[in-house]
Amino acid sequence: MTNSKLKSITTDPKRGVYFIGTTPPKQDTDIELVSGIADKLLGRLSEIDYDGFIVYDIQDETSRIDKPRPFPFKYTHDSRLYSKILHDKVDKPVITYKSVSQRDAADFSAWLSDAWHQFSVRDIVLVGSPSSDGEIKLSLADAYKAVEAHPQDFYLGGVTIAERHVAKGDEHLRLRNKQDQGCEFFITQAVYNAQATIDLLTRYASECRQQGIQPKRVILTFSPCGSAKTLEFIEWLGISVPEATSLRILESDNPLKESLQISRNNFEQILQAVLPLNIPLGLNIESLTNRKEEIDAAILLFKLLKATLDLKLAESQL
Repeated sequence: MTNSKLKSITTDPKRGVYFIGTTPPKQDTDIELVSGIADKLLGRLSEIDYDGFIVYDIQDETSRIDKPRPFPFKYTHDSRLYSKILHDKVDKPVITYKSVSQRDAADFSAWLSDAWHQFSVRDIVLVGSPSSDGEIKLSLADAYKAVEAHPQDFYLGGVTIAERHVAKGDEHLRLRNKQDQGCEFFITQAVYNAQATIDLLTRYASECRQQGIQPKRVILTFSPCGSAKTLEFIEWLGISVPEATSLRILESDNPLKESLQISRNNFEQILQAVLPLNIPLGLNIESLTNRKEEIDAAILLFKLLKATLDLKLAESQL
């Protein structure tokens, strides 16, 4: 494996790209068990047609928010390690997240070299500090410069947060800036507020049109919610959940099923507004908990939303 396979499948703007988001096992999980956990995940996914994985690098975000974390924070195994395990088992692209603020430029450059040579990482998304508090050894902008200066040709992506656009009105400019710094695609955090996502992507498309450039692909993330505890965690992560949406989930006889219907409705609204803007799209489905019913629901949600996007993309070519 020399270069990014993901690059070749994302170049066609008329094709959707489809990912499963996952987190490495907890750091105290015996390394011999990690491979078995990957096998279990792959077994669950055997019936769906997906392009690859997104492996997160979990940060302790307690500095970002005053509220206590609904689920206790635990460090996980290295995202590069879990990416390699998954890639070796299925030979699909794996996008590896990396939080960059804890190490300086020299350390980060060494991380990149090891990622490429030891862990076969080709596709990366860099994440900055969760807040401006605390020591930041490397800014996101400097991390992008380190990737550009690195001898290996990583396929680089960035994070986009529609909630920031609601608050500050400038997330579309962050996207353009990250595009100038080498980002070839963007991944959203979980979408529960369709209008916030529509506003951001419409403004981004407008900005690109004014600049005479093609928008980069945006991979939309969706996640099921089956309980009040999961909803609390979603909101703790900074994901915007409209009040009516919260009430629909919490007061439903089947909150999990309700959350899937909400996600499907949100996705259809987004597609109706955004597909005419010629932004290439993709999907990332994740489960934010290890509860079996939420993981199973994530797989069902993947089927629903992939079928929806495939159909809309086919219709747009009529």
